[in-house]
Amino acid sequence: MIGRLLTRLFFVVALPVVLVAVWWAASDGSTDPFWPPLRTILDTFPDVWTADRLRTDVVPSILRLLGGYASAAVVGVALGTVIGSYRRVRAVCEPVLEFLRAVPPPVLVPVIMLFAGIGDTMKIVVIASGCVWPILLNTVEGVRAVDSVMLETARSYGVTGIARLRHLVLRSASPQIVAGLRQALSIGIILMVISEMFTANNGIGYTVVQFQRSFAVPDMWTGILVLGLLGFLLSVVFRLVERRVLGWYHGLRATTRRP
Repeated sequence: MIGRLLTRLFFVVALPVVLVAVWWAASDGSTDPFWPPLRTILDTFPDVWTADRLRTDVVPSILRLLGGYASAAVVGVALGTVIGSYRRVRAVCEPVLEFLRAVPPPVLVPVIMLFAGIGDTMKIVVIASGCVWPILLNTVEGVRAVDSVMLETARSYGVTGIARLRHLVLRSASPQIVAGLRQALSIGIILMVISEMFTANNGIGYTVVQFQRSFAVPDMWTGILVLGLLGFLLSVVFRLVERRVLGWYHGLRATTRRP
């Protein structure tokens, strides 16, 4: 058991360690002002990202991300369930959905600014507008793929309404819904940064742009590192939640793999 954990830990940290070592060696001794040595960036990091800056820039960014992500999750799962459950609704909505999802969310930022202003509401709407599509489309496909035999069996036993939706439809579609949520998380981080680069007075994206405009290049690189660390931490948290929510699914897959 311990040997297996050590092996997994090795594979988790091996590639990041190699990449950091390559970056360190490739940048060591660099005199390019736009490509500072990794040593300089790491030395600058604690001076830039103090507790006060974490409170004024990182926390607002995370709150905007969570607000937009949660809104997209609620809307995406609700609409996806309705569209996936009714063939006629799906036939009517599919052309519109295909058109809307083809529009890149960053293009909508100026339009959203006209209606939502330049405050936090605009940033949350921008994040939600991009995150909703993978959640919505994966929910539709997950609901469509529910076994018809199970649906008929539930109907025969009088399992209808909310009970049918909760215990059969959403449970059967949950692996694909979670896959959509995972895709949306990375999209949300990107849109969080983009929305803060347009109009903001705080946030990670705003801070990185300010460093770039003032030619504080090492400080700018520390902001990029913060974004990478934030994405990694959110991914770890998501995996833990996924393991708990889909424990039955992963257990079933592990059982079916055994000879």
